[in-house]
Order: sequence, then structure tokens, then C-alpha cells
Amino acid sequence: MPKIRTRRATAKRFKVTSSGRLKRRKSNAGHLMTRKSRKRKRHLRKPSMVSAVDQPKICRQLGLR
Repeated sequence: MPKIRTRRATAKRFKVTSSGRLKRRKSNAGHLMTRKSRKRKRHLRKPSMVSAVDQPKICRQLGLR
């Protein structure tokens, strides 16, 4: 039986928390920042959690469970 390989692109984008949930970065924070408000940019800096619907799919790509 071969080893299950981790999808490297997924591993770079998501981190597993101590409780087992997945942490991700928010989108729309790459460029064109001058037209976004200060409040919006400040909120985009903070990490977010992956929704419960998407979590099993991403865990499978990471080789978890």
C-alpha cells in the first residue's frame, strides 16, 4: 500500500489548530488595496477558520483522518 501524499499547495494555504480545526487567510488582500477602506484592510489581515462543509475535503488533501 503506497503512502498517501500531501497536496503541497493545500499544505501551504492551511494550518491545523490545536483543536483540530483549519485556519486560512482571507481573500482579496493581495493587491488593489488603495481603494479598500482601512477597516476592510484591517479585517483582511486576521486569519479565519474553514467552514465545516469544506473541512473534510481539505483534511483529505492534507492527508489527515
